[in-house]
Amino acid sequence: MGHVEDRWFNTIPLPEGKSRRVKTKLFGKGMRYRVRYIAPGGRECSKSFPDGEKKAAQDFLVSVESDKREMRYIDPRAGKQYFGDYARRWFASSANDESTNETTDSRLRNHILPFFELRQVGAIKPSVVREWDVWMKDDRGYAEGTRAVSFTIFKAIMNAAKEDKLIGENPCDSKSVIVPRQEQRKVVPWTDARVAAVRGGLSPRYRAMVDVGAGCGLRQGEIFGLSNLDLDLDAGLLTVARQIKRVRSRLVFGLPKNDKSRIVPLPKVVAESLAKHVAEIAPVYITLPWENPDSERLVTVSLIFTNALNSGIHRCNFDQKHWQRALRLAGVDKSRQNGMHALRHFYASVLLDGGVSIKAVSEYLGHWDPAFTLRTYTHLMPGSEERARTAVDEALKNLARPDDGLTGGVAA
Repeated sequence: MGHVEDRWFNTIPLPEGKSRRVKTKLFGKGMRYRVRYIAPGGRECSKSFPDGEKKAAQDFLVSVESDKREMRYIDPRAGKQYFGDYARRWFASSANDESTNETTDSRLRNHILPFFELRQVGAIKPSVVREWDVWMKDDRGYAEGTRAVSFTIFKAIMNAAKEDKLIGENPCDSKSVIVPRQEQRKVVPWTDARVAAVRGGLSPRYRAMVDVGAGCGLRQGEIFGLSNLDLDLDAGLLTVARQIKRVRSRLVFGLPKNDKSRIVPLPKVVAESLAKHVAEIAPVYITLPWENPDSERLVTVSLIFTNALNSGIHRCNFDQKHWQRALRLAGVDKSRQNGMHALRHFYASVLLDGGVSIKAVSEYLGHWDPAFTLRTYTHLMPGSEERARTAVDEALKNLARPDDGLTGGVAA
């Protein structure tokens, strides 16, 4: 059990159980009260308080002993390590795929460490987090989306520091810290005519990609990684088992986003398009590392879509040489909103307009949470008021009778 030591006075026991206080050599010098206690690891710790704050010292001791019993104790020395050192250890132990690690590493090096590198973890208060956001916005000119992603990573690091008992509270959770919000642009789906026009602007080798994106909702990397063995023509199903990703400028196979494969309906028109494509351009067996370019695990897959050299498709090359050309020929602006992801939005809008449930749409798109799907596409769903009126009219239309006996007045 800890105790509060009075450094200015010693208590001398006297006969008959009495005592007398005697000034020490430290009387009037420095802090008067010193709280001494044993930390959970066995190390003796102390904290000093000035004259007149004996009550504060006693309260601190009670708090420490309570934290020790409840396993909430934070070692004062733990938070003194530099953020940069801790952040690098956190990154090294993160169980993310190589593609995510590449993005996280870039954010950490360019947006977070330049500001927090030599700050002690325990000294990062809410005010420092607010200063960092101002620094990103005003000094570096980072957009809201960039700041939002960087904040998410920084908050994750500080959450880990809290779990490791380096700090008691995450400063990012303070009400005074305004979290940057990435602007949620309202999705405007392409029209049928635009999809057809962009499809026509691609070379025949790549046109069936549009059918897979607009007809099955696959992401670009999932389309690149599609195999003829993923198609079940009899059941009308397509398995999204992998994607092609670029990691450190090299191609790798990996699981679809959110590390989860899925099965989606294979419409007849898409099946016919793929059958025609495969008849004209045979699938090619491609061997790539799995997830990590340096991995010794190599996977061989017969891919439906390959480039003119019969190799796996590199996203940047495809976008610059083929997709952007198709946009130009179709009279569509080159923008982020008009990337291949627009085909997924088209797919979602068609399903929702057809009355498919938001839960099913979320599963087919491979979203991690139906709530995300709802937030993204809720404005595309048919008006609930009109649907409610139509549903009730349909249910009650045969119940109405002209001879209800109310023509002469309403009964009491």
